[in-house]
Amino acid sequence: MTVVLGELQLDDAAFRGQVLGPADGGYDEHRRIWNGSFDRRPAAIVRCAGVADVITALKLAQGSGLPVAVRSGGHSFPGLSVADDALMIDLSPMKGVRVDPERRTARVQAGVLLGELDRETQAFGLAVPSGIVTHTGVAGLTLGGGIGWIMRKHGLSVDQLVSVDLVTAGGEFIRASAEENADLFWGVRGGGGNFGIVTEFEFRCVELGTQVLAGPIIWPMTKSGEVLRFYRDWVADAPDELMTIVIHRKAPPLPIIPAELHGQPVVMVVPCWVGDVETGEAFLKPLREFGPPVADVCVVKPYLAHQAMLDPSFVPGRWYYFKSADVAELTDELIDITMERSLQISSPLTSFPIWQMGGAVERVGDDETAFNGRTAAFTYNIGASTETEEGFAEERDWVRGFWDAITPWHQGVYVNFLGDEGADRVRQSYGPEKYDRLQALKRKYDPDNLFRLNQNIAPE
Repeated sequence: MTVVLGELQLDDAAFRGQVLGPADGGYDEHRRIWNGSFDRRPAAIVRCAGVADVITALKLAQGSGLPVAVRSGGHSFPGLSVADDALMIDLSPMKGVRVDPERRTARVQAGVLLGELDRETQAFGLAVPSGIVTHTGVAGLTLGGGIGWIMRKHGLSVDQLVSVDLVTAGGEFIRASAEENADLFWGVRGGGGNFGIVTEFEFRCVELGTQVLAGPIIWPMTKSGEVLRFYRDWVADAPDELMTIVIHRKAPPLPIIPAELHGQPVVMVVPCWVGDVETGEAFLKPLREFGPPVADVCVVKPYLAHQAMLDPSFVPGRWYYFKSADVAELTDELIDITMERSLQISSPLTSFPIWQMGGAVERVGDDETAFNGRTAAFTYNIGASTETEEGFAEERDWVRGFWDAITPWHQGVYVNFLGDEGADRVRQSYGPEKYDRLQALKRKYDPDNLFRLNQNIAPE
């Protein structure tokens, strides 16, 4: 099969992977991404089986003049993994994971999902710090920084990154690490996909074991103000072993949640303790007793089970919309706004997290990586979800109104939580000094801005 792109022909015989045009079977399946609110039709999809396919695809893109969309897990909030009339370079077939338990490292290809990586590392009681939804791509998560359940103890995904293999806009294959192309290595640790296509990551693994003390503790949402004030004081001196996410939503019909709470507005504090269980139980005791809660399913369980706990809340194909901001503290006024706005949630699928930051994340020097936000205390990721387009506009308006209401507390923003919000917000996510440094890297590695379908750092 041959796909014609302008004056160029893309023959799938030249690939180990697969080439799909709009008329081909599988085209609709592979153009779909996680966020169902985007329905875009690329000119062609190149499903790469390896580095050679990526190099060939990029050379084709340069010759055709088509914009390039790069997909790994397809979890980009603003749907940047696919674009109309673009060449979609799909890395999802690249699934190799090689764990070296003696060196405690993992080599991970760009199409691997978090759950796939976790299964390989957990066979040895190891882990790579990653996110909170198992069908997220390792590539996109890492290139933006990588926040997740074990970051307060073990840092961000980029903090355990040893090296990357990358194909530049010109089709050159290079390696970046602390010793080789160190400027680029600084940039890919938070700068997204602006400088090339990373085909493989090498991580240090951390010794985690296979069990964590984790799970939601739940109160009625009308108690949110009291819970958040208690929570604010309780986590003020929390050890690194504790990570928490606070979630406001209507309780989903999951087996771990009592049936009488299903559909009811609730606030959940979800701890994840990665250390001695007795010490963890002692620290959690005041939280368990506060209120008291209407349900407590925080238990010792497999790390793999906890990593998958939120998957039912972020099902592929639903319609999603997010706006985010870092905040320095949970003030009384911010807490009051949070409760007031949360009680306005309409959709039973809307679920928004407030992330506890700090710990090991904060102790890495701010200038050591492109990731910005190490001094944030909490991250608001105000998100809405509906099953289809029905009700989506109303939930989106709720997100925007909530985000506007907390404007006085905005600091930075995590680049992976940005929507399609314009160049100024991208600059804000890095701050002026880091942005200038990233822009210099862009001029060096992608001066023509081939990789622009992203949270773009324009060369000029």
